[in-house]
Amino acid sequence: MNTRQNDPVAEGAVPPDGRGGPANADVLLTELNAQLAASIVDLEAARERVRDLQAMRARGASWREIVHQEERPLVVESLSRALDGIGGAGGRFRRAEAVALHAEGETISGIGRLFGVSRQRVSAYLQERP
Repeated sequence: MNTRQNDPVAEGAVPPDGRGGPANADVLLTELNAQLAASIVDLEAARERVRDLQAMRARGASWREIVHQEERPLVVESLSRALDGIGGAGGRFRRAEAVALHAEGETISGIGRLFGVSRQRVSAYLQERP
């Protein structure tokens, strides 16, 4: 669940205060926290649904019966939504954090070591446009 879909700051843009770097990373860290909370709710619901599916299978229900009776969202839909949300928010934060670190004087090589990625990947983060 991305509650900030149409917010340009959520997409990695410079926040309204006109500063890039650390201020944007702060905003996107807050977004990441909200996305994690929403994903935990989605994943807990999916986990409960998995238990229901296991009980149905134990009672002898076929997969065809189960899936045709299953309420939306399906388990796989809930998982996809949670993973896509975390991936998007995490990616925006990773880029903003790289920009913030670089603005605060960290080298591209240093950021690469911190993130466990190549210098080229860090350069791509720094050149990406929202």
